[in-house]
Order: sequence, then C-alpha cells, then structure tokens
Amino acid sequence: MEIKDSKAVVTGGASGLGEATVRALVAEGAQVAIIDMDRDKGEALAGELGAAVRFFPLNVVDHNEVDNVIQKILEAFGTLHAVINCAGTGGSVRIVGKEGVVPVEWFTRIVDVNLLGTFNMIRSTASSLMRNEPNPQGERGVYVNTGSIAAFDGQVGQAAYSASKGGIVSMTLTLAREFADNGIRVMTILPGIFNTPLLNRNPQKVLDRLARQVPFPPRLGEPPEFASLVLHIIRNPYLNGECIRLDGGLRMGFGRK
Repeated sequence: MEIKDSKAVVTGGASGLGEATVRALVAEGAQVAIIDMDRDKGEALAGELGAAVRFFPLNVVDHNEVDNVIQKILEAFGTLHAVINCAGTGGSVRIVGKEGVVPVEWFTRIVDVNLLGTFNMIRSTASSLMRNEPNPQGERGVYVNTGSIAAFDGQVGQAAYSASKGGIVSMTLTLAREFADNGIRVMTILPGIFNTPLLNRNPQKVLDRLARQVPFPPRLGEPPEFASLVLHIIRNPYLNGECIRLDGGLRMGFGRK
C-alpha cells in the first residue's frame, strides 16, 4: 500500500512508539489522526507537524467514545487506510506480594487498555476500511498492532501484561483470515526493550542491565526503529497474519536471583 496521501490513525500517538510512527508517516506524505489521553502532548505534536495531523483525545477502553471519535476522524479525513495500535500500559506486580494479594483491578486495567483497546479500534474502523476502493493488488487497508516479546518471554510480575499482549498475538492470524476477502491485512509487531516513557519508569541501573542482555545491538531499541518497521509493513502487501519480533535477538530468561 502506498503511504503518500493515505489516511492513518495512530493510538498512543503522542509519545514513545506511537509518536515515532506519527512522525514517520507524516514524513512519507500521510495524513494522520493522533489518538491519546495526553491532551497536552497530543496537541503539541499536532501543532508541530502541521495541517496533515489532527489530535483526538480518547481512552481506547471506552468503546462508545471510540465509535464517536472514529466518526469524527472519518468526517475530517473521509476514510482510513491504516490503523496502528500503539496505546498501552504495563506494570510488574506479583500475585502475592509483600502487601498481600494483588487487587483484581490491576489485571483488568492492563488487559482493558492493551487488549480490549486494540479490539475496540479494530471493531470501530473495520467497516470504513472495507469500503475503500481496492488498489491494483486488491488491498483496502492494513492494521498494525503492538504486542510484546512478553507474550512469549513474560517475566515475574507480568501476568497481566503478558496476557494482554498474548491476546493481541492470538488475534492476529484470526483477524487476518476474517478480513482476507476484504483485502485488509493484519500484522503485529513484538517490541523487545525499547527506549520509551513506559520503560523509562525503571531506574537507570535496571535499564543498563536490560540493555546488556540484548545480543546485538546491545542497547535499548529506539522508537524510530519501530516506526521503520511499521512503514515497511504498510508497503509490503505479502506481510499478513504474522507477528514480528523486533528485539535485537533478545530472549528473556527466568532470571532467578
């Protein structure tokens, strides 16, 4: 699919992987709708990038609000060709810790944002992508979702995060098959340890230790590297129904102390 003159929406687009993706798409000539809960960052980024970008504040967990915002985006852009789901949250908590048994709300909050939020966006936009005129290869649109290597290499305390990302992995082929006759592709990127605000909540010594575990290059991933893969997925029509690890060869072990 051609990126120039395409219409895209990026959730979590005000920072981190989403922001890098917004910048990359705009640089290639796309119009982009940024969806994020951080109004200040979202409006600032849209103001910086100019007329090709619109910002829409939204919590992707609320399916009614997702429907309302997608309708506004369609009114502004006319249609959508690419939906990139980067909105997410995380956290590491043991089921039974020093303060007792973890509240169930911890699990449901992470799953709601990461998994349900991704599904809400797909549910709300699929009809629009289906209405697009197919290109010469019969393609009408593409979804790029954000999983994590934690779907396979989950660490202690990541039960909710791993479950939420594992759900995204499990949806990928299923949705690719469902949308195949409509000319819509579905792909998932599985980032390793990336230099994002979510990971940077950890102390520097933890970040340094994580970076040393990456075979090559031995460092954190950078958001533009994620964005570069998004662009390639959009352009390459034979990528479909697959999950791509983007992790420098990292395989997280058990790490018993």
